Amino acid sequence: MRLTGLCFASILLSASLYAETVIINAEDDWAPFSSMTRNKQGIEGLSPSLVSAAFHTQGIEVKFNPVPFARCLYEVERGKAVACFDTSITEENKNKYIWHKTPLFEEGLSIFALSDSKDKNLTVKDLEGKTVSITHGYSYPNVLMDNKKIIRDESPFDDTQLKKILLKRVQYGVINTTPGTLMINANRNYKGKIKIVGLVETSVFYLNFSKSHKDGQRMADIFEKGMQEIKTNGTYKKIERDFKEKNGLNNQ
Repeated sequence: MRLTGLCFASILLSASLYAETVIINAEDDWAPFSSMTRNKQGIEGLSPSLVSAAFHTQGIEVKFNPVPFARCLYEVERGKAVACFDTSITEENKNKYIWHKTPLFEEGLSIFALSDSKDKNLTVKDLEGKTVSITHGYSYPNVLMDNKKIIRDESPFDDTQLKKILLKRVQYGVINTTPGTLMINANRNYKGKIKIVGLVETSVFYLNFSKSHKDGQRMADIFEKGMQEIKTNGTYKKIERDFKEKNGLNNQ
């Protein structure tokens, strides 16, 4: 097959757009921030959009490996994967990983209860002596996890927390605001029956990079440069705006 000079130049240009490819572990079940597509062929949400955009500014192509969050963390800690998202920094994990400086995004960690509850504006202190559901393998703030007066009940998924609230197996559930609200609005069994009654904190999420992987520190540094660039050039705001519009979150 013969290639014209223009065609050959185009191939070289396409090949040189990305000098390197990195594979990042992506949480597979945390819509709308990071979850498997319906056809199970990829990952979608705010996080992969931001991660791709940040790395692309530095000439890095990103491929995602969708995995459950517990495995996401485990593989990074063991050096089997270079990074994972979405992770908040806690006392328990702050020294396990390499962290970039610029947060990926912020998100409320809300307290949910039955809609007939008279509770409002609850804080962690108000959960003492109560049965509170959390999701197994997720990162929660120390203010919640270190309080021995709170009776914690572990659930495999956020959706399981909502089911337990509805069945009165727990008094409260602790779920991030946006995923929890969207799950309630999308399910007629939950809508109008479960509501937000308080806030644990506003959580800050990052990629956690591996200390054991040979490219951990290098990729963390590259990603930080990319995050700063998309914050400066307007890409971050555009991705965030498109995300809110797609999920009906423009009033948040």
